[in-house]
Amino acid sequence: MRVTSDPRRNPFVVLQALCLIALCAKAAIAQDAAMVEVDRTMENYRLDAHIPGMVWGIVQDGRVVHVQGSGIQDTATRRSITPDTLFRIASMTKAFTALSVLKLRDEGKLSLDQPAETYVPELRGWKYSTEDSPKIRVRELLTHTAGFVTDDPWGDRQTPMPEDDFTRLLREGVHFTRAPATAMEYSNLGYALLGRIIVNVSGQPYKDFVQRLLFTPLGMASTGYDVAAAAPERRALGYRWEDNAWKLEPTMAHGAFGAMGGIQTSASDYAKWIAYLLSAWPPRDAADSGPVRRSSVRELAQGANFPSIRMRPGSSGPDACREAVTYAMGFYAASDCELGLTLSHGGGYPGYGSHVLLLPDYGVGIFAFANRTYAGPRAPVWDAAMTLLRAGYLKPRSSPPSSALAAAYAAAIKMFLAGSVMAAGDVLSMNFLMDRDAEHWARYLADVKADVGTCETGVPISPTGALSGDFTWRCERGRVRGQLLLAPTPGLHIQSLTLTRQTP
Repeated sequence: MRVTSDPRRNPFVVLQALCLIALCAKAAIAQDAAMVEVDRTMENYRLDAHIPGMVWGIVQDGRVVHVQGSGIQDTATRRSITPDTLFRIASMTKAFTALSVLKLRDEGKLSLDQPAETYVPELRGWKYSTEDSPKIRVRELLTHTAGFVTDDPWGDRQTPMPEDDFTRLLREGVHFTRAPATAMEYSNLGYALLGRIIVNVSGQPYKDFVQRLLFTPLGMASTGYDVAAAAPERRALGYRWEDNAWKLEPTMAHGAFGAMGGIQTSASDYAKWIAYLLSAWPPRDAADSGPVRRSSVRELAQGANFPSIRMRPGSSGPDACREAVTYAMGFYAASDCELGLTLSHGGGYPGYGSHVLLLPDYGVGIFAFANRTYAGPRAPVWDAAMTLLRAGYLKPRSSPPSSALAAAYAAAIKMFLAGSVMAAGDVLSMNFLMDRDAEHWARYLADVKADVGTCETGVPISPTGALSGDFTWRCERGRVRGQLLLAPTPGLHIQSLTLTRQTP
C-alpha cells in the first residue's frame, strides 16, 4: 500500500483547511457587521446632534479601510458629503504645530527648555502671577502648562487676528491664571505663541512652513489654512443650531491664531496624516524617511507631569477601567485597560467639530469631522473603537523577539522540561540563585508540573521589550503563564523567571 503525502488527499488536512476557511469567513462577517455598527453609531450621533453633515474614517496599517459620509455640505445646494469634502478641524491643528516645533528642535534651531521669550522678544518683561514664577518655556506652551487661562470661546474667534495686532497684544502682556509649570490648563493662546515661534525661528510664515514640512511631502494637496482659496463646491460650510434651525457661521480667515486651529482638510487627506503618525510605531531599525524622524513623532505622546483620571469617553465609559490621562504635545495621551496607549484630540470651532483617536498598539486611527459649531463627535469615535475591538478587528502589532530574548526563552523551556534551572547552562544572572536557590527551584518546578501536567512549550514568547516577554503554555490540566526578564548586562543573563498557574 502506498501512503500519499499530498495534503489535498489527507482528510485531516482538508478538514483543517475547511475549518480555517469557516473561521476566516466568520471573522470577515463580524468585521463587516462592525463597520455597519460604526456607521450606525456615527449617523445616530449626527441626527441627534443636529449636524448638517459628517464624514468619518478608519485607517489601519497605513491605508484607509473604511470611510463614510452622511448629510450635506451646505443648506443652499445640499451637496452630499464625500471623502473629499473640506472641513475645518479646529484644534486638531495643534498636532501639526507641535510636530513643526519638534522639527525645528531636531534641526538645532530651538530648545524646548529655553524660555519662550528667547524666540519671542515681546514676552520679555511680562508680569507673572507670582514673584517666584518661572519663565514660560517652549515645553510649557506645547503641554498647556504655561499658566494661561482656558480660552476656547475667546481664542476661537481670534483666528483671523492680524500679525501686527498679535504683536501688540504680546507687548502689552496678558493675565495669568496661575504660575507656569504647576498645572495643565488648555490654552489656544499658548499654541498661537508656538506659531509665532515657528515664524521667528524659521524665517517663514507659519502656514508656509507647515505646508513645506508636512502637507506637501505627505501628499495632502487639499489641506491648508487659506479657506477661501479652496473650491467652494468642495467646502462644508459651518453652521450652528439655533432656534431649531441651522444658521451659517462666518468664515474666519487665516491669521495669527491659525496655529491653534486653522487647518481645513478632507477625510482623504487627513487619513494620510494619521497613517504617517502611526507609522512611527513601533520603534525599529528600518530607514527613516521623514519628513520628521519617527522618534520625534512618538514624542507627541509624551505627556506633561500633571495626569488626571477620567472615564473612557463614549457609552462604554461607565463600565470601563478608569484612564490615566495627560496632555502631551498636540494630543491627550491616556492608558486604556483595553485599548492600550491612546492619543486623542477634539476640535471645536464656530461651525465645526471633530475628533481623532489613535491606537498605536494596533496601528489604527479613527476620526470624524462635522459642520456644526462645537459638534464634538468624541463619543461616537471612541464607541467605534470599542466596536472594532469587540468584533476582533483590532489586532495588536507584534514584533519578533530579540535574539537574546529568544535564546533566554529556549533556556527557560529547557529548565522547565528538565525540572532544574541548572539544565540550561551558564545563563543565570548573579541574583537568580540568590533569590531562590537551585534546590528550591527544583521543588517549585516539580510542583508546577505536578499541578498542570505536560505542557505545550512550543508557543512563541510575546516580547514586552527587547529584554522581557510573556508566554502562556497550554497544559494537560489548565495553562501556565510565564514572564521572563533578562538583566541589562552584556551577554545572556536571566534575572527573573515566573511561572504561574492561569486561573479561569
